[in-house]
Amino acid sequence: MSTLKFTEDHEWLRVEGGVATVGITDYAQNALGDIVFVQLPEVDAHFAAGDEAAVIESVKAAGELKMPLAGTVVEVNTALADAPATVNEDPLGAGWFIRIRLDDPAAVSGLLEQAAYDKLTA
Repeated sequence: MSTLKFTEDHEWLRVEGGVATVGITDYAQNALGDIVFVQLPEVDAHFAAGDEAAVIESVKAAGELKMPLAGTVVEVNTALADAPATVNEDPLGAGWFIRIRLDDPAAVSGLLEQAAYDKLTA
């Protein structure tokens, strides 16, 4: 079973087993505007929670995907190189950025549930 969690920095995680798919929320993509470039990390790169894991450039601003939890990148969404607007079109689906093997899967419990994230962005 997958679980969707959120961070206060507007990232989402869908956790399945010890692997999390990570992207930015609809709120974040809307705030950034039309995304024109995404720079993803290398597979096997390890990040601590809070580290910048990817660069996002839009017509309005530059931003970053912060690593929500510590882990190692096991897959990147290479389709974003040619179609970065996918993040705008489907931020919680095809617009995912990376998949990470979590150092501590139990740390997911410290992230926000949907209702708490909705309150944050209301």
